Amino acid sequence: MVKYLDKNSGFNMWNASRNAAATEKKSPFSGLLWWVLIFVASWWLIGTWMTPKTQPVATEEATVVEDLSAVPETHFTSDKIDAVVRGLRINNVQLRDFKASADGDAPVALLPDDGDFVEFGLVAAGTAAPTATTVWKSNDGVYTWRNGDGVEFRRTVSGDGYVLTVTDEINNKSARPATFAPYARIVRGTDNKSSAGVYTGAVAYANNDFDHRDWRKLDKKSYAYTTTNGYVGFADQYWETVASIDSPDQTLRVKKAGDKYQSDAAAGAVSVAPGETKTITAHIYAGPRDGGILSSATKIPHLAKTVDYGWFGFLARPMLWLLNMLNAIVMNYGIAIIIMTLLLRLAMWPLTRKSYTSMIAMQKMQPEMQRIQKLYANDKMRMQMEMMRLYQTHKTSPMSGCLPMLIQIPIFFALYKALLISVPMRGAHFLWIRDLAVMDPYFILPVLMGLTMFWQQRLQTASTPTAGSDAMAQTQKFMKWMPVLFTVMFAWMPAGLVLYWTVSNLFGIGQMYIIKMKDKK
Repeated sequence: MVKYLDKNSGFNMWNASRNAAATEKKSPFSGLLWWVLIFVASWWLIGTWMTPKTQPVATEEATVVEDLSAVPETHFTSDKIDAVVRGLRINNVQLRDFKASADGDAPVALLPDDGDFVEFGLVAAGTAAPTATTVWKSNDGVYTWRNGDGVEFRRTVSGDGYVLTVTDEINNKSARPATFAPYARIVRGTDNKSSAGVYTGAVAYANNDFDHRDWRKLDKKSYAYTTTNGYVGFADQYWETVASIDSPDQTLRVKKAGDKYQSDAAAGAVSVAPGETKTITAHIYAGPRDGGILSSATKIPHLAKTVDYGWFGFLARPMLWLLNMLNAIVMNYGIAIIIMTLLLRLAMWPLTRKSYTSMIAMQKMQPEMQRIQKLYANDKMRMQMEMMRLYQTHKTSPMSGCLPMLIQIPIFFALYKALLISVPMRGAHFLWIRDLAVMDPYFILPVLMGLTMFWQQRLQTASTPTAGSDAMAQTQKFMKWMPVLFTVMFAWMPAGLVLYWTVSNLFGIGQMYIIKMKDKK
């Protein structure tokens, strides 16, 4: 039996042929297709929330609309915001440093509609507390009201940056004790159009853990959290409104309320004995979703956790810092993106140089590879062995040319997030582009990006085509369509991101020419 199973036996020849065919199917070049598919799939998933679906529940009843016509309006002004105070409620918070549109003069307004507001109030036991329709006396920013039992309420509203602080002093001049449970609630409409790649909806911080629920989830279900401290509110792409009470034993909730959304916080009751005065403090942050500004709002701890840096936050944070620093120097975000792109490509120069050198070696190997394919067309095992020997001789690998693209994938997603969450980038001009945070309205940059990608691909592709049945040749045919695919995909991306990719391609083209010139010498 040993006689028929030696190295030259028919069984071993058949088995070697089968293994060779399997090896050819698993060519390293086929891995590039998987990376491209992963890249496209990741981009598709970037705006999709992969979470289990919840069963729909009954929609909450609409918020009761009170008649506030008798409650006078007063205007609050601080260094950063202007707001309207109407009894327990605050709305129409205008951010002085940010314009609603790139060409207009009107400031950004949060909670601008009559039905949108933040309310700080008290639920009383043993006496009466002011309600939304209560008419307060106003004197130089101090609001006072006294109930029928002789309990006096004194409210002041102060500002520190984008944080409004509401302080309630309760002076119990009655003959019996009373308890007051503070609450805060935010009622507003939705803004689904602002959720492009950045989570928006309700935000809550409870028990040292941050939670987010987008608008679609709130349409189906309400959420509640029990905590000793925290905050609750709503976040859009660039702005957020968050409420917090300086009191332990809180219950936070977010829900749909008719055609509005509501987030509220209810704290433990405070007992006020006869002749005693107690103070209750609450805060609202109404401002930009900027990491530095949120971190400086120390009256509401951990507020910076509401910023969504994405999967590659460890890259997005330093990139955003570098981008802002460069902009402070050159005074233009478009130029800052170009400089940052050049700095990143210079940092990757050694690795991309090695990759480009390997691609040039692959181009030189094409005639020899074709000779091996023809010579051993009927012996797949021998063909693979000769191919591997050829790669070892030239010290290269079929996958080495894919490194530049693979390296840029995490940078791409990190920069995408950095551009979307950068509030200063909003409305940034560059040449014909009026806003680098949105798509190029004339599609000029995506077309330029596609042309530079095609040019770069021509430099990287072997001048001598391989056999049509070879995995490398099939990969090259697929890659010819990549510039078209990327042009269409990038057409609706932020113009700043397309600018980065275009400049990166141009740098790669220049680097390829330099390496080829050195190789000729």
